Amino acid sequence: MTGRAGRAFQVRPARTPRGTPVGIVEPVTRAEKLPVTANRHRMTGPQRREQLITVGRSLFAERGFEGTTVEEIAATAEVSKPVIYEHFGGKEGLYAVVVDREIQALLRAITEALTEPGHARELLERAALALLDYIETSTDGFRILVRDSPPGQSTGSFASLISDVATQVEHILAAEFKRRKLDPKVAPLYAQMLVGMVAIPGGWWLDSRKIKKEDVAAHLVNLAWNGLAGLEPKPRLRGRRRA
Repeated sequence: MTGRAGRAFQVRPARTPRGTPVGIVEPVTRAEKLPVTANRHRMTGPQRREQLITVGRSLFAERGFEGTTVEEIAATAEVSKPVIYEHFGGKEGLYAVVVDREIQALLRAITEALTEPGHARELLERAALALLDYIETSTDGFRILVRDSPPGQSTGSFASLISDVATQVEHILAAEFKRRKLDPKVAPLYAQMLVGMVAIPGGWWLDSRKIKKEDVAAHLVNLAWNGLAGLEPKPRLRGRRRA
C-alpha cells in the first residue's frame, strides 16, 4: 500500500502478548526493496581492467585481432561495450596493452637468462631455453605475438619482437666476433638471424611437442654455434647470378 508522498508500506504480521497475529503497517526500507543481485560485489576500476585484459588475451590468441570483436569481448567479460571504451579506447587499445605485456615478459625472461656471465655458447643456450620456456608457459601470449599486428600499428608485430629480442643478444655475438677477428659491425644482423632461427621452430614445437624442450634448445644451439664456428671473415656468394 502507499502512504504520503508515495512512500511504500506493506502489511507485516505481528503478535499480541498472547501471540495472536495482528496486521500492522510498516514502512519498507530501501534495502528490502532492492533485488538480491544488486548487492553483488562490484569490481574496482583496476580489477575490471585486469579482467578485460585477461579476456582479451584469450580471445586474441584464439581468433586473432581481426577475428575478435568488441561485442565478443564485452559479452565474455559480462560488461557493456562502453566499459571497454572507457578503459582502453577500443579494441586496438586493449590489443596494444596485451601485446606490450607479452613483449615485456619475454624480454624480461631473456634478460634474466643473460644476466649471469658465462661462455658465449652457454649464454646462447640460456637465451634459447628462455624463449622456449616462454612459448611453453605463455602459449596464448606467443600465439598473439606471432600473428600479424593491426593495420597502422608499427609495434607489436612479430618482426618488431624479433628485433627487440635480438638487441638482447647482440653484445654476445659482437664480443665473440671480436675474439674470432670477425667484423663486429655485422653482429646485429647475425643476432636477428639467430633469434628468428629459434622463434620459428619454437612455433612448430608448440604445435607438435614431439621433441623435449631441452633437446630442441640443444639442436638449435648446435646449428647456431657450429655455424658460427665456421664463419668466413668475408663471405661471398659462390654461384653466379642469372640475368
